[in-house]
Amino acid sequence: MFSLVLSVFSPFTSITKQAKMENESKALDVPDWCKFCKASVERGFNIVYEDASFLAFEDRKPASRHHYLVVPKQHIESVRLLKSSDVDLVKNMEIIGHTILSNLDVPISMRVMGFHIPPFNSVYHLHLHVQGLPYRSARSASKYLIRPGFGGYSKGLSWFVEISQAIQILERRNFVGVLPC
Repeated sequence: MFSLVLSVFSPFTSITKQAKMENESKALDVPDWCKFCKASVERGFNIVYEDASFLAFEDRKPASRHHYLVVPKQHIESVRLLKSSDVDLVKNMEIIGHTILSNLDVPISMRVMGFHIPPFNSVYHLHLHVQGLPYRSARSASKYLIRPGFGGYSKGLSWFVEISQAIQILERRNFVGVLPC
């Protein structure tokens, strides 16, 4: 049974050298098709934070009472392409998320932050979901299920990785995927 699961998810379990090289070259270019690379007030984004490296804006289809996206200005396709050298980038995104939610007086216990893992993401530009609960519906909540790790894994089988799980995985020099990692 487990081999069947592995065969179904095998495209999501590892990153090829070619994909890594493509990501490095893409980081230098701004793709014409990437709506988050071009995020601005003029393009309809409600921007709540901006600095030299990051941008944060309200989610167009909020799943929770407060729902924001934090994106790096540098184009990075997804959480699957992050490496251990990207831990500081992820930690900075987390700090921005906590700052936004703190300004809204959202208690720590009512915060969820994480990334959807391809192919379960809608935009191919790294974006951290920053949410102040409650969720608007059970359907909305189901898109952000957090599966705890087991054994030597930081997370279980899931299409969403919580921010602290992502940091732990990257610090261990692993890659974030749908399967336990």
